[in-house]
Amino acid sequence: MRRLVWFLAGVVALLIVLSGAAFVYAKIWAEGFSAREQPSAVERWGAREARALAMPAGARERKNPVPNSPAILSEARAHWADHCALCHANDGSGDTEMGKHMYPPAPDMRKADTQNLSDGELFYIIQNGIRLTGMPAWGGSEHDAEDSWKLAHFIRHLPHLTVEERMEMEKLNPRGPAEWKEEEEEEKFLKEERTNEPQEHHHH
Repeated sequence: MRRLVWFLAGVVALLIVLSGAAFVYAKIWAEGFSAREQPSAVERWGAREARALAMPAGARERKNPVPNSPAILSEARAHWADHCALCHANDGSGDTEMGKHMYPPAPDMRKADTQNLSDGELFYIIQNGIRLTGMPAWGGSEHDAEDSWKLAHFIRHLPHLTVEERMEMEKLNPRGPAEWKEEEEEEKFLKEERTNEPQEHHHH
């Protein structure tokens, strides 16, 4: 009897997987491999399941060896602004040109899907990336590992990011050639303004 129950459970699970796969294939057949489309609920569920399955046993329980402090948060904030904000935005919303155009789009990391992960899980994702998404693996050295633990603290802080912190991060965001040019032109303009200001003559 028990064997029959397990067999039926297996059949049901297989049918669910196959119907999900059939749905995805039908979608691809209809729309091609375009990354412009919004992922369907099935794909979003599949991506979450893939992330959960990829997480090795013990990742959730791993404790963060780096103690949290304002100095560590400041360091992680600068690292995030320079390396992560291009896709994830300074505030973790994913609302950037790159983040929005990925498939699936970069998630809003201030929400429960990310915030409910443990530091150990966040660390594993930063170090190893997530297959079939735009999230690359950043690990490789002891130094990278330490940075990843610090970033886990910062990710936890994202929902409480202040306006001042965000403004500070904007100065640290990488700039493209167009932005550098714009900044140089602004500087030049201000310099000329200062030079052309009428000089006040003081009579003694």
